[in-house]
Amino acid sequence: MKLFGGELRTGTAMAVGAGVVLLAPIVIPVLVSVLKPVAKAVIKGGMLAYENACIAVAETKETIEDIAAEARSEIAAGQEPTAKPEAKKASK
Repeated sequence: MKLFGGELRTGTAMAVGAGVVLLAPIVIPVLVSVLKPVAKAVIKGGMLAYENACIAVAETKETIEDIAAEARSEIAAGQEPTAKPEAKKASK
């Protein structure tokens, strides 16, 4: 069997496998204790980003509703819109 350009003999493969089996009960708890705070921080950051996005969407919705209400009141009052379209010139 070739691994990284060299040969890996059966005895070497068995030694590596035995080392992994022996070290797994030590290495896995260490990895879990290191990765758990990282995962927790990532989840917390995602939750905060979601909450901030909800606030931004609500504020944008409120602004659009205010603009629409102003437009409705102008229409109801019979006023012309604040931005007047340019008059078209008749061509000769």
